[in-house]
Amino acid sequence: MVQRQLTGTRIRERRLAMGMRQAELAVAAGISGSYLNLIEHNRRRIGDDLVARLAAPLGVDPGALGEGAEVDLVATLREAAAAPSTAVSTEPAEDFARRFPGWAGLLADTHRRSGDLARMVDTLTDRLNQDPTLAASLHDMLSTATAIRATATILAENRDLEPEWRDRFLGNLDGDAHRLAASARALAGYLEQSAQAGAAGAAPQDELDAWLSAQDWHFPGLEDGTATPDTVLADAEGLRSDPARGLAQGWLQRHARDIAALPLARITAALPRTGADPVALARATGVSLPVAMRRLACLPPGLLPVPVGLVSCDAAGSFTFRRALADFPLPRHGAACPLWPLFAALSRPLTPLRADLVQAGRGVAAVAAFAIALPVEDGNAPDLPLIEAHMFLSPTTPQTPPRPVGVACRICPQDPCPGRREPSILDASPAQQVV
Repeated sequence: MVQRQLTGTRIRERRLAMGMRQAELAVAAGISGSYLNLIEHNRRRIGDDLVARLAAPLGVDPGALGEGAEVDLVATLREAAAAPSTAVSTEPAEDFARRFPGWAGLLADTHRRSGDLARMVDTLTDRLNQDPTLAASLHDMLSTATAIRATATILAENRDLEPEWRDRFLGNLDGDAHRLAASARALAGYLEQSAQAGAAGAAPQDELDAWLSAQDWHFPGLEDGTATPDTVLADAEGLRSDPARGLAQGWLQRHARDIAALPLARITAALPRTGADPVALARATGVSLPVAMRRLACLPPGLLPVPVGLVSCDAAGSFTFRRALADFPLPRHGAACPLWPLFAALSRPLTPLRADLVQAGRGVAAVAAFAIALPVEDGNAPDLPLIEAHMFLSPTTPQTPPRPVGVACRICPQDPCPGRREPSILDASPAQQVV
């Protein structure tokens, strides 16, 4: 049976990796060589003081040798073994990490890098398929290039054109060439601006989302009353364009109203009873559900026991608030998965909807989604009210199989799907074609 106390194994592997003799380490730690031999073969328990004395000549932190040092490593190995693409038992992960910490660390790092690359691909794919500015620029360039080719073909194949017509075609060719060059410069400038602004892009809503994410959706000055929306906006270096600053001003003003309606002290007092449940928080504090959802999504880091997310949209389906969960990514613009409860809530205002969801084909954990659509809190016309829907997200362990949903049709592998609008780029099979 494999021993559970393998501190000695880690000491021996570190010593051998450094090319140090057993006697040298024993002398440096002030113990006999025979006692060190027993320790390295896990035949003697070792106290914290001796671990520290051995760690110093080995050039490592004592925690890297002590028991429990591989807790995070084991958790990552278990996560990698549990991925849908693997068929590895998770039971020996702890012993593997203790016996072979170097190999275990390499595997864990590879798993983390694989996850980071997958998220990067998702983000770039999402941008290519959802960014309206990029799509419009490419469409304009392709249209202009087609016009240039058609004009050039006419000139090349009809050498006996009358001078008047030839001059007209040459004028069109010159104008289209200038238009193509201008479109290319504009696209290059947009991409350069996007790179400087970060992965979120340079659209006003994207700038706002990137800035809120950089602030972790929390503004201590607004919470304690030492700042106002105007003073926060004045120091907002991440907002480069006037349209983005206009959106940020509206967001900050509503956030300030939410804070006034539900101060942080009242939330802190209620959280032991309500947890990250917006319905329970709304009932306990007497605020509306949208206020409870937004406040939970904008609390200081570490205050909630679990990470939460929130996405809000207007009646047209355009996002007005986006805070994604790691296990539930959101598209940067509209055209999200129609199976989300967020959109079902728009057809049933004032009716709360709840569902356990999982992102199809991603091998991630399930999330609980609570959605509701309500008239906006101010500026509403009674004869034609404006509706805004909200979907609050939090991790869950479902009792029944969660409903598979996607991010957006173009990057969703789920097939068949009753809500599919267009084929996915992830599968070009005939079954994916829309009929």
